[in-house]
Amino acid sequence: MPIEIVTPETNEAALRGENQAIKNHKDPQIQSLIDEMIAAMRERDGVGLAAPQVAKDLQLAVIETLGEFDEDDELIEGSRKLYVITNPQVIWQSRKRVVGIEGCLSLPGYLGEVERPYAVTVKCQDRFGRRKRLRLKGWDARIFQHEIDHLNGILYTDKLTSEDRFWSEEEYEEYRKQFEESAEMAEAQD
Repeated sequence: MPIEIVTPETNEAALRGENQAIKNHKDPQIQSLIDEMIAAMRERDGVGLAAPQVAKDLQLAVIETLGEFDEDDELIEGSRKLYVITNPQVIWQSRKRVVGIEGCLSLPGYLGEVERPYAVTVKCQDRFGRRKRLRLKGWDARIFQHEIDHLNGILYTDKLTSEDRFWSEEEYEEYRKQFEESAEMAEAQD
């Protein structure tokens, strides 16, 4: 049976709770949980999943970057990078901030506008306990910050640029369509 992803309605305590550092990376239960989380993330077409989202109070997240596409808009095989991070800390963030649209496997069907630092440095351990220092920018930095927020009991809805910048997927598509049409009209008038 696939691992269950919790929502604020089904288990807000897990999403908002304090999470424990992983000390024994060789524990077979930890390794099995990592594999289950990767499978659940991929099965739901996600780019990240944190342990609190599966009701585990651990400092653990899995992240898979978006990858690159060729001229035919086909995903280039091997261009997605999988990260397993444990006990992460953001130790540096850029002054430059960017606004982007985020979703979450624990809030299915919704999107929101969030401002975050454009670049970060994350100190963490990998699935085997090896220490890592990752310098990330752009979308990758956004994904890491989103997942690390989960490990600190924070949801992206806590960081919305404004309350009216939270939409159902259908509302967002309509908003985006209207925005593109108005931009095309403005361009035509120039």
